Amino acid sequence: MKVYFTSGIGADYRLFTHLRLPEGFEAVHIDWIDPLPNESLPDYAVRLSKKIDTSQPFALIGLSLGGIMSVEMAKRLQPQCTIIISSVPVSAHLPRYYRVAGQLGLGKWVPASLLKAATSVKHGLMMRPAANRRLMMDVIRSGDDRFIRWALNAVLEWNNAEIPQPLFHLHGTRDEVFPIGLTKPTHIIKKAGHMFLLERADTTNRILREILLPFAPTLTLP
Repeated sequence: MKVYFTSGIGADYRLFTHLRLPEGFEAVHIDWIDPLPNESLPDYAVRLSKKIDTSQPFALIGLSLGGIMSVEMAKRLQPQCTIIISSVPVSAHLPRYYRVAGQLGLGKWVPASLLKAATSVKHGLMMRPAANRRLMMDVIRSGDDRFIRWALNAVLEWNNAEIPQPLFHLHGTRDEVFPIGLTKPTHIIKKAGHMFLLERADTTNRILREILLPFAPTLTLP
């Protein structure tokens, strides 16, 4: 069964480097597409979902912004399951200051370069080991500024109250982007930050295995 991965804002498949799916599952990484002028996040998800082959059973896994995007795609498609990592399933779980910033349209005025710089400093100081730090720096540097600007504003203006089922939610107790106290994850990773899938890959892989195996394709005997 194919599992479609969607990464975080301005990021790509490299953030899933350490993840391993159980036997019988094939990872397919969805690349971001260029947003249209003033396109909403749900409308963007409709266009992005065209990359998914719905003729066969599939699952969705999304990280951060990719988790939000996976929720929006799952509302329109019929995945076997949706898994979000370091993300939120509904807009009510966003910090209040995110929603206020969206209402004021502040996302349109934040330079992508500022977001990149802040993220680089944070991960440069905290990401371990050095190989993960280098990977993270490369991902940040290669992020598309235009997409980052659009995505930031789209998340701040996002409005969703529907949780597609079944949905599984992995979240660290020290997530600094989406505070865990505002959301309701199904799987809690203690003392883990927003990018725990790089630093706690073994734990993440174990949880993914537990979630996905019940959806494993059955073998057809001759």
